[in-house]
Amino acid sequence: MKTDLEIAQEAVMEPVDRIAAGLGMEEEDLELYGRYKAKLSEEYLASLKERPDGKLILVTAINPTPAGEGKTTTSVGLGQAFGKLGKKAVVALREPSLGPCFGIKGGAAGGGYAQVVPMEELNLHFTGDFHAITSANNLLAALLDNHIQQGNELQIDARQIIWKRCMDMNDRVLRNIVVGLGSKTDGFVREDHFVITVASEIMAILCLAEDMNDLKERLSRIIVAYNYSGKPVTAKDLQAVGAMAALLKDAMKPNLIQTLEHTPVLVHGGPFANIAHGCNSIRATRAALKMADYCITEAGFGADLGAEKFFDIKCRTANLRPDAAVLVATIRALKYNGGRAKNDLGQEDLAALEKGIRNLEKHIENLQKYGVPVVVALNSFVTDTEAEIAYVRKFCQERQCEFALSQVWAKGGEGGIELAEKVLKTLENKKSGFHLLYEDDLSLEDKIQTVAKEIYGAGSVSFSPAAKKQLQKLTDLGFGKLPVCMAKNQYSLSDDPKRLGRPRDFEITVREVYVSAGAGFVVALTGDVVTMPGLSKKPSAFGIDVNEDGVITGLF
Repeated sequence: MKTDLEIAQEAVMEPVDRIAAGLGMEEEDLELYGRYKAKLSEEYLASLKERPDGKLILVTAINPTPAGEGKTTTSVGLGQAFGKLGKKAVVALREPSLGPCFGIKGGAAGGGYAQVVPMEELNLHFTGDFHAITSANNLLAALLDNHIQQGNELQIDARQIIWKRCMDMNDRVLRNIVVGLGSKTDGFVREDHFVITVASEIMAILCLAEDMNDLKERLSRIIVAYNYSGKPVTAKDLQAVGAMAALLKDAMKPNLIQTLEHTPVLVHGGPFANIAHGCNSIRATRAALKMADYCITEAGFGADLGAEKFFDIKCRTANLRPDAAVLVATIRALKYNGGRAKNDLGQEDLAALEKGIRNLEKHIENLQKYGVPVVVALNSFVTDTEAEIAYVRKFCQERQCEFALSQVWAKGGEGGIELAEKVLKTLENKKSGFHLLYEDDLSLEDKIQTVAKEIYGAGSVSFSPAAKKQLQKLTDLGFGKLPVCMAKNQYSLSDDPKRLGRPRDFEITVREVYVSAGAGFVVALTGDVVTMPGLSKKPSAFGIDVNEDGVITGLF
């Protein structure tokens, strides 16, 4: 059996300007990065504003397991299937982070015959967007420390510096460090921290900004520290905004590439979904809605994280109204949620399936709470039995969901036609009544309680003394009307990654709260979630190489 990388390397790609021409674009609408990658020009993006919107389809999933779900694969395959049916669709995805690529997760370009290409370039440096974000983040950190070194006119309290440096790699030893060691000219000695680039507030800002003016306004609001009087010190106070915006100028433009079947794909931005808002950029999604009749986008990890943040943060910010949601599951993952061992998932087990399908049930209920019609996509494996498939189909139909068997990994767009037809049927016959989970005027604590109880199924929420103090401070500073961004492990509906299936009435613990004032949300850290991941004992990096002909091997 061919690997995903081998399939991608054998693909015959169309030049990206030909992909663009299929969307009615001209040569001057693109800024080329080689033959197969391009950015959309600012002039072209501006020209789209008067066009009507297409339909917005969100692809999400059950909680991820080692058995795999295939959310990106399904998103790509669905876009290819729309093409097979003669429908004009654009897929809008997040850019992969180098950290997971070299860590456990591997690449993020889809899989099998439902992939985005050029796969290696997408997973490795792409068009440099993440490097620009890293540079802008660390420029702000450098200006902050330099301000203190040069006399500290703003009276910054070094014990209350909250801005962290970042890098796009899993490196646990950088979570907590000491900087400024050496002589007096080497800076002020203090504790510092690193986050992974995809957890940087600048990543979230780039993905939520409307245009350059909005980007600069958001950058100016970033709180980097508090002064001795307890008042916020911002990036604007440090005179950092213009230089940061200059670094981000090109990164603001969505990237155009293609699927294996030449379906156009906009790939732009990539905040982590368990520690940030987990969605690609508003600019890319809006562009896709104008460029085609259907925009297929995804949100990271399970629906309890990615979809909730897509709805309550991204849609709130951009006034988007999704028309349907595709919820991806596999029988293997459902049986794993039901207690079946990872090595035994290929055996028929209706008892484990019946127990584990409660995870799917909760995600269906959650999506329906937003008033969005749901289509369940069962990502097919050769080990699935007819009895297991029939059980899942009946379960979904009893909950007013369309159901489709997806075979896009093995068959590409052809294997997604059943799913595409069910999505089209849903769009035609079920009107979306999309609404948000909570209103702006609800208190921050009540917003956190609402997400925890309504979406996760928690019975109660426990706030640490520090979190309670932080909530009060943020409210007093005027941030009480912002939405909340819950940072939670992705493997369970609870804050305990080992509680699989559908745990009920558990207590979820909020240990820390802080504001991302530029992005426009308040982050609540739960459980043991960290903002700088570490590498495993045998990371994916061990298997990656490049041969004498320049061909990369082992990349997913």
